Amino acid sequence: MSRRAETAPLRRAAPRGATRARRTWQRSCTIVAAAAATLVAAAGCAADGPRTVSPAASAPARSAAQPSASGPRQVTVLGAGDVLVHPPVWQQARSDGHGRMDFRDILAGVRPDVSAADLAICHLETPLAGPGDAPRGWPRFAAPPQVVTAIRDTGFDDCSTASNHSYDQGTAGVADTLAALDAAHLHHAGTARSAREAGRTDLIDVHGVRIADLSYTFGLNTGLSLPAGQSWLVDITDVHRILTAAHAARRAGADIVLLSLHWGVEYQQQPTEEQRAQARTLLASPDVDAILGCHAHVVQPFQRIGGKWVVYGMGNEIARHEDPIAASREGVMPRLTFTESPGGRWRVTHLDAVPTWVDIAPKIRLVTLSAALAGHPSAARRAVYQREYRRIGAAVNSLGARVPLA
Repeated sequence: MSRRAETAPLRRAAPRGATRARRTWQRSCTIVAAAAATLVAAAGCAADGPRTVSPAASAPARSAAQPSASGPRQVTVLGAGDVLVHPPVWQQARSDGHGRMDFRDILAGVRPDVSAADLAICHLETPLAGPGDAPRGWPRFAAPPQVVTAIRDTGFDDCSTASNHSYDQGTAGVADTLAALDAAHLHHAGTARSAREAGRTDLIDVHGVRIADLSYTFGLNTGLSLPAGQSWLVDITDVHRILTAAHAARRAGADIVLLSLHWGVEYQQQPTEEQRAQARTLLASPDVDAILGCHAHVVQPFQRIGGKWVVYGMGNEIARHEDPIAASREGVMPRLTFTESPGGRWRVTHLDAVPTWVDIAPKIRLVTLSAALAGHPSAARRAVYQREYRRIGAAVNSLGARVPLA
């Protein structure tokens, strides 16, 4: 399928009581000795096509990715793990909203880091319930559509949507999900409502820097398959197809091409051989700049391959599994700083990781562990936060990457 490219400007509605300011990244890179010339990659693999997003008239634009008086342009990209809305999560949202579902307080703990990035990408793992439909949990999810408002107000700009749950609610679920994302002025990649939509390459204009986010999944939920002739509904992983899409995005003008891959084995903290092989092949392409992985529900390592980065698994951003083991409450938000090099190519000059944790009592709340530790928690809670901070750091660097934690 041939692809057409469209560029949509990055704008978003302001979160409650918040103003947006772009963080200037001046920390020196401590990842590897030669990191100044490092290429990094972030999320992606799926939606082939650019959409024109109509930004909210009141949405304040972030500061442009401009060069300093003596330096090149920079842009920061932040990834995040699975947004997996189990029944206890939406019950908490209903309580917070006094009868109306409001997820903003649940996600508020990560807002400062998310909103500071020039481009923040979430992974919306499940479809959304249609208007008037009741939400559903495992095994075939339909998340309350109100979560999209919170995703936007937390500071996310874009959601990857290709996952094994993408088709849980059939063709209607795909359409309902994308309609809700469009209404919230959020970019999306990984699923489509038509062959025409799937054939477009969505170039997100981040203040003049064109970024493509491609999203793919290894497959669908047990017992589900796409209708004959409608494979465009969900982008299923095929390495050759991904490389073709990445090349098309580059030819269409993408400065940075990110892959969001839903892959691996659930609750396994080391990548499979298949993940490693796919990462090597994909990152060997000049058309792929980074990979952001999801699906395992636990944090998996970061690895530098040929000067580029793969994040094998970002864990859960928000979830409340029936048996909430510690590892499934852990998450990590990689922050990638891309710098324009001579010749116009963009390379990562800094990568760090923001460890997150889902508190489940007394209320379900997503926190960044560094901020939680700085907030004078009780001795017992401090011990938990310190333990989780160390565990996440060990997982991130278990393949020897030496990525600093925020």
